[in-house]
Amino acid sequence: MAISHIQEHVDLIAKHEQEFLAQRTRMERLGDEVASFVGSFAFVIGHVAVFATWIVWNNTGGAHHFDPPPFSLLSTIVGLEAILLASFILMRQGRLSRRTDERDHLMLQILLLTEKEVTAVLAMERKIAGQLGLEKAANTAEVRELSQHTSIEDVAQTIKESISSEEAGDWSAPKPESPEDPFAELF
Repeated sequence: MAISHIQEHVDLIAKHEQEFLAQRTRMERLGDEVASFVGSFAFVIGHVAVFATWIVWNNTGGAHHFDPPPFSLLSTIVGLEAILLASFILMRQGRLSRRTDERDHLMLQILLLTEKEVTAVLAMERKIAGQLGLEKAANTAEVRELSQHTSIEDVAQTIKESISSEEAGDWSAPKPESPEDPFAELF
């Protein structure tokens, strides 16, 4: 694959990400900024400094103790801050989860299209191999199976059953065998 093709794909992905970020509302942008700051080292250092100053100030003699131990006011402020920060983080995670779902749906569509294309190519290659006198290679069980249409419903049902078996602790369900090389017998 040429570099220009790679750059084309990178540019397309970057464009989609920029569009996603540009579609955020003002409140979503604010939430993202807050969540980003909360996840920074500066936030941690700032809190350690504020808490240390608060505790030292309210424990030293000669200073006006506005929140004597056990620091009820500090506990209340920290609790309220935790509620707000958790809300900002959960809102951001929800939005990012929706974006991940969009990507997953796009990936599924691409994979389904790829499966159809590969199946068609295999069918054509089997015909070409037959015309070239390579029937043995073109008609191995695995090549014949792979050149047939794959039922997405059947695959989804098999996955669902496999997951259900594993969750129920049924390890006796047959595991898929590793495919053999369809061309091994030719060489």
